[in-house]
Amino acid sequence: MIDITLKVNGSEQACRVDGMTTLLTVLREQLLLTGSKRGCDYGICGACSVLADGRLARSCLLLAADCEDRAITTIEGVAEPDRLTDLQQALVDAGAVQCGFCTPGIVLALEALLDVDPKPDETAVRTALGGNLCRCSGYGAIVDAALKVAHG
Repeated sequence: MIDITLKVNGSEQACRVDGMTTLLTVLREQLLLTGSKRGCDYGICGACSVLADGRLARSCLLLAADCEDRAITTIEGVAEPDRLTDLQQALVDAGAVQCGFCTPGIVLALEALLDVDPKPDETAVRTALGGNLCRCSGYGAIVDAALKVAHG
């Protein structure tokens, strides 16, 4: 076991891990940040997505020990307490958050896109969502909400 310090949502967190512990496991089991979901555990579904140094990453594929010098943002760190971001509110208003399991990963994928391309077109939005599986919505409302935020 090794002691590491992770910077998660702007706060330093002391953790104890073995060399094969994933970031997802630390987030959920040690830090009790359960917004990142354990879906496929193979980096395919996007439910475990986080931002690592501002870039979208699959926390089920990242070793926690390799994240010591990175700024990690989970869904819990995206909005202010008791206030949704414009993107989150647009997703709610569009009815794009049905069961909610995939929603944290989708929000982070779209936040990462909007950070580098504040005015994406539909193709860019759909491409950004390509690594996120949603079984409920069919993506139409998700894409519409993202475009509404981007283009007013």
